[in-house]
Amino acid sequence: MRILLCEDQDAIRHMIQTLVGASGHEVVGVALGAQAVELALADHFDILLLDLMLPGALDGFAVCERIRAEKATHDLPVFVISAMDDPESRRRVLAAGATAFYAKPFRPLELLADINSLGRAKAAKR
Repeated sequence: MRILLCEDQDAIRHMIQTLVGASGHEVVGVALGAQAVELALADHFDILLLDLMLPGALDGFAVCERIRAEKATHDLPVFVISAMDDPESRRRVLAAGATAFYAKPFRPLELLADINSLGRAKAAKR
C-alpha cells in the first residue's frame, strides 16, 4: 500500500516511516498540511496518517476537511495520530471525516495492524 504521512516532528515521522515501511508499505512523509493535501490530490495513496498540530496554514483539522471536500480524495482513509486527545478535538476531527484516531503516545503495532487490516480489506474488494 502507498501511505502518505503528515507529521511535523522529524523523529516521529521517521519512526512511523521506518515501522510502516519495514512491513512492505511505501511511505511518503511530509511535514506540512498543505504538502499533504497537494500530494494527496496529485498522486494515489491508500491511506493518510495525519497529525493534528501542524505548522503553517493548514492544521490537521483543515487537512481532513480538504481531503473530504475533494472528489479524488473523498474516500481516502484518514488515520489521525495526535497528542490532542481531548473530547473536543476527537469530536472535531471525526466530524471532519477522520476514519480512526490514535492518541500519542500511540501503540505502533496497533497502528500497523489496522493499516494491514485495511490493506487486506482493499485487496479482497478487487
